[in-house]
Amino acid sequence: MGGRRAPNQNLNGHMRKILYRIALIAFFALGSGASSLGASVAPAPRFPNILLVTVDTLRADRLSGYGYNKPTSPHIDSLLRQGARFAETRCVEPLTGPSLTSMLTSLYPHEHGATRNGMAMRPDLPSLPKVLERRGFRTAALISNWTLKKNLSGLGEHFDEYREVFTRKRWFGLLNDEATGEDVTEAAIRWLEEHHGNGERRPFFTWVHYVEPHAPYRFHRELSSKLGLKAGAEPPRSDRYDTEVAFVDAAIGRLLDRTRELYPAESLLIIFTSDHGENLGEHGYWGHGRHLWEENLRIPLSLTWKDTIPVGVVSGPSSNLDLAPTILGLLGLPQPETFQGFDWSEVIRQRSPPPQERITYHQAHKGAVGPNQNRDRVRRKGLLEVSQVSSRQKESLRIRAGEEHYCLYALPQDSKERRSLVSSKARPSEGLAAWLASVQEGLEAADQIPTLSLDEESIEKLRSLGYLD
Repeated sequence: MGGRRAPNQNLNGHMRKILYRIALIAFFALGSGASSLGASVAPAPRFPNILLVTVDTLRADRLSGYGYNKPTSPHIDSLLRQGARFAETRCVEPLTGPSLTSMLTSLYPHEHGATRNGMAMRPDLPSLPKVLERRGFRTAALISNWTLKKNLSGLGEHFDEYREVFTRKRWFGLLNDEATGEDVTEAAIRWLEEHHGNGERRPFFTWVHYVEPHAPYRFHRELSSKLGLKAGAEPPRSDRYDTEVAFVDAAIGRLLDRTRELYPAESLLIIFTSDHGENLGEHGYWGHGRHLWEENLRIPLSLTWKDTIPVGVVSGPSSNLDLAPTILGLLGLPQPETFQGFDWSEVIRQRSPPPQERITYHQAHKGAVGPNQNRDRVRRKGLLEVSQVSSRQKESLRIRAGEEHYCLYALPQDSKERRSLVSSKARPSEGLAAWLASVQEGLEAADQIPTLSLDEESIEKLRSLGYLD
């Protein structure tokens, strides 16, 4: 089910560039070997600093840069206009931990093992930050969602520094020690200023994760008039969500401004995306995680690197599984053999067309495993739905209480998934049936990984986030 490998780069370039690339590969191969013996690795001057910004629960169609009719995201929109904006990106699973682990490892949830929030990934897996660290990058993560805590997710293993920004109780002063967008931006700016002020020669790979606009959607009254929202009575949840998007947009704007003050744009590769979307009442569903509706799956994705990435829109179905191989492709670095995503770097550089007939694959699982639940085969039992998406159609198979419910949608004509083209009792295609079998087989193998017994604090946090029934 993996993505296709990108063609070799610069095959038609000048001989000098080819020889230069060969020399660089040899240099870094030697450097990598020295690193394993404890020696330092000299940074490559051609590598940019990389800032990865992710926003929790942000669906693409609530950004004005993706066509929304309210000005929710002027700072994000400006970033989208400066680089390559992906028109049709979906997450592999609409849960924070599983999705972001897939983003960094380019593995499906049933392969890395973190299929449910509060369930750690397999140890010792290759990942984007690990590859970059071996190439001389300083790697850091600043996260603000409880499900990403290093003792719950296992992601701390993949970064030199893993900072959990839990500075205040965001949810009405109750529970959930997280951080507002303002606090996350302050922490990230301090890190960047420290890196710059120390005269650090290594390039950085820094991941900053914002928790807004995750439920319960705080209402930012100071932003309501800008969005054309009516004042007075308690606003509907959908309007509250929009003000959360506007709030985090302002925080991201401050982060981008300060980053560009510290580092020239030519030396910055900035990636912007989300972990998953959110249903806001569509199909009678509020939230995310347990369904594979388009509102849950569709996320924004853009890559900006002045004078290297042309400005434009990248068409065709893509996945957040593709992010890690695409970044390595842009840097001219080889991918780990385990990576399953597609490398879009040649498409982004407008050297090749988008892949024809691309299919992306998705899965949905139950939330976290409760303290009193049977921990036997918890991954296999937690599977709820699988789907596959092409440019023409979407197939989904819902699995519940031993019964299967099949749907087929013609997405270009029915983007809201209002009418299935087949009976729910129809048999899925061979491709979707093979995908289900692959996921189930992987879950059986992953269930050999010991599950974590959650402490009382984590149980309460995950319950208040809606991940425990």
